[in-house]
Amino acid sequence: MNGQHYWFSYSEDELAQILKTDLKHGLSEEEASQRFQALGPNILAEKKKVSSLALFLAQFKDFMVLVLLAATLISGFLGEYVDAIAIIAIVVINGILGFLQEYRAERSLSALKELTAPMAYCIRGGQLTHIPAKELVPGDIIYLEGGDRIPADVRFLSANGLHVEESTLTGESVPVAKRNIVLPHEVVPLGDQVNMGFMGTMITAGTGYAVVLTTGMMTEMGKIADLLQSTEALATPLQHKLEQLGKILIVVALALTGLVVGAGIFHGQEAYQMFLAGVSLAVAAIPEGLPAIVTVALALGVQRMIKRRAIVRKLPSVETLGSASVICSDKTGTLTQNKMTVTHIWMEDSIVEVGGTGYEPQGDFFQENREVRAQAHGVLYKLLQLGVLCNNAHLEQRREGKKGLFKKMEEQWVVNGDPTEGALLVAGGKAGVTREVLEETWTRIKELPFDSTRKMMSVIVQDRYGKRMLVTKGAPDVLLSRCTHIMWKGNPIQLTPNLRRQIVFANESLAKKALRVLAVAYRDLRSGEMPGSEQTAERGLILVGLAGMIDPPRPEVKQAVRRCRQAGIKTVMITGDHQTTAEAIADQLGILPAGGLTVNGQDLYNMSDSEFDSIVDNVYVYARVSPEHKLRIVKALQKKGHVVAMTGDGVNDAPAIKASDIGIAMGITGTDVTKEAASLVLADDNFATIEAAIEEGRTIYDNIRKFIRYLLASNVGEIMVMFFAMLAGLPLPLVPIQILWVNLVTDGLPALALGVDQPEEATMKRPPRPRNENVFARGLAWKIISRGLLIGLVTLAAFWITYEANPSDLTRAQTVAFATLVMAQLIHVFDCRSEISIFSRNPLQNKYLTLAVLSSVLLVLPVIYLPALQPIFSTVALTASEWIFIILLAGIPTFATGLISYLRMKSGRHRRVRES
Repeated sequence: MNGQHYWFSYSEDELAQILKTDLKHGLSEEEASQRFQALGPNILAEKKKVSSLALFLAQFKDFMVLVLLAATLISGFLGEYVDAIAIIAIVVINGILGFLQEYRAERSLSALKELTAPMAYCIRGGQLTHIPAKELVPGDIIYLEGGDRIPADVRFLSANGLHVEESTLTGESVPVAKRNIVLPHEVVPLGDQVNMGFMGTMITAGTGYAVVLTTGMMTEMGKIADLLQSTEALATPLQHKLEQLGKILIVVALALTGLVVGAGIFHGQEAYQMFLAGVSLAVAAIPEGLPAIVTVALALGVQRMIKRRAIVRKLPSVETLGSASVICSDKTGTLTQNKMTVTHIWMEDSIVEVGGTGYEPQGDFFQENREVRAQAHGVLYKLLQLGVLCNNAHLEQRREGKKGLFKKMEEQWVVNGDPTEGALLVAGGKAGVTREVLEETWTRIKELPFDSTRKMMSVIVQDRYGKRMLVTKGAPDVLLSRCTHIMWKGNPIQLTPNLRRQIVFANESLAKKALRVLAVAYRDLRSGEMPGSEQTAERGLILVGLAGMIDPPRPEVKQAVRRCRQAGIKTVMITGDHQTTAEAIADQLGILPAGGLTVNGQDLYNMSDSEFDSIVDNVYVYARVSPEHKLRIVKALQKKGHVVAMTGDGVNDAPAIKASDIGIAMGITGTDVTKEAASLVLADDNFATIEAAIEEGRTIYDNIRKFIRYLLASNVGEIMVMFFAMLAGLPLPLVPIQILWVNLVTDGLPALALGVDQPEEATMKRPPRPRNENVFARGLAWKIISRGLLIGLVTLAAFWITYEANPSDLTRAQTVAFATLVMAQLIHVFDCRSEISIFSRNPLQNKYLTLAVLSSVLLVLPVIYLPALQPIFSTVALTASEWIFIILLAGIPTFATGLISYLRMKSGRHRRVRES
């Protein structure tokens, strides 16, 4: 019964036969009960949830976490209890953050279930009853009216002015007129199935009866729920890189530490002393603070993004957004305002442009670039009046705001009712024409509601003197056939064939601009006349003009799209709207370039995967698509190597959002389902906020590379000084406690300060990173090894020169080596701010870094000069001349390599200038 069917193509007799039901009297209670037992309740099922405890414990299976736990045991064995406590705290904090992120992600299905209707009017055994929607079964006959949420997938048996808001499912912003017809037996996109209703969508107007076709997980909404369950959330590039980094670090560190211990024992060092030194080196070589610094850098970035109206739900996604190469954006409410607006009015063979944005009734009228007063323009003013009279929508001003993060309360103009009618109300309001003003003169005495066959709506109104008038609005092609006259120069004149051709041409011109066009007409009625039917009423009309309206683009989006393109990021529009509308909006926003392709849902149905893969890189607009299409688009782009960001606000976007590398939901218009599936929520629904988030993501990743470079180069230096000393048969240049103190002093605050470094100027002028780029790419590995090697060599040189000058004072030589190693690292941290050279940026620009370095120096001086600490750290007080010697040696790794890089960069620029 719930198999694959083209339900929209069956006749009523075929429906009754397949569903084994009576389309007038419905199912019997007994038959309904049997079907309920067989099929289960009409709810969205969820997979068995993982317990909270299991979810929390799973956070501690990560490779880096295991490395941290091992480091904890080593630190405890060495008596470094402070280090051990710090490491345990890091492990627990990371576990809690991971648990909270996964727990919130599991709530997406719960939010989806809230869209199902709680109750439904159902005909059982010929009686209309009110039952819980979860008890509905296929074959039930239900009654629906304006304001109802459709409780299952249904086929309409009757439709009286029935309109359904399906944007959460199809993405189309305008309510769809429903009717009882039979569609062709072929693939028809959801948005064009005008005889069907789908679970979770909303009736905005009219009444109707329908037969239930599918329930629960077999509905279109159920398919989305199943997609959410079966779509795996991808690990972010940052997570992959950290795992990769952790494996490299532990192998290299243990191997080098083993070599150091072996070389020391070979040259006669005491085995126990070498073991302690080796373990200390292992603790120092594995930067146990790296995950914590990554988390803190991301968290601080998140705080900056909150100020820019972007709320991050998953920390690593910030970095992923910085590597995005494609943004797949829903149109309605994301690129556009989701506020239908009259922008053009045609009358008397001329166009009047209407200014203003959104639903606020503020805006001017322009004709041939000259402002006109609507009140002084008789035909324009009459059209606006008629548009407000023939209207069931309401325009009102509300004081709205959100509790919590953004508490600002604002006056918002909202439309209750059909968006198309709302657009006419707003246009009238811009000329001072309001329902309240007109109702002082006119009273509605009858309505001929919109019908999808007639494609028009009429009202009969009467003034205080008894004068009656019929006002009609509808599709221009249909309404024109009912008109005999047209308003021209303020008076009705006969409609000639030539005038009819002008009207048809005007309608086509407006439609080519992707405008939804309505014609407005009227006729005066005789005193006491009350037409008995639409056929007798809607004839002999006088056409006043045409109103062209559109859901306009957000004004700031065009600039954001351009900036994204400069950053090498492609913007793709994915919408349920018609292809003409989608292309027009994409063209206005600069999304659709010359030669760019547009693909509609029907095209996708007919394409094989290989055919689609061959063109996906050149497609910029997708129109009339379904949730399955969006998921297919995202996966095809990922197959091509793209890092895909998917934005959206409707339920239909949730599966693709979850499957994308980073999902972005709208905070105001977005459904809870979409927000729970997303990694990033735009608090202001502003596409331009994505561009700011991308810059932040790139900056955060750059900063992560900076402190990885700093930490690893420092740790390589620590290992190298010990390694070369053991190979040379020298005494230990550093004792174990000194190694641990260097690690504590230099790895903390300076690395953290690099995590909040300012972005470089070219951050948004370079292409995105490739998905498979290694964290050590772009010369980072060479910089780590070369700088680390130099730090180790100058430290060893400081030790050897001091030791050779006085072999009997090993402690002094070790103190000089200790101080040189610390200062070399603290000078090197300023070099890490730039990919080029320390001379290419102001080293003191980052005030947090300057303060961190000063703090580290203050932590080193006490262990050198305080008598109580000297025996513990095996140090002696150093002289001023020794400090000069130390600073000069410590600056060599940074300033020598920086000068070489800077001169190389300068010579490269001069060479390019000469060649050009």
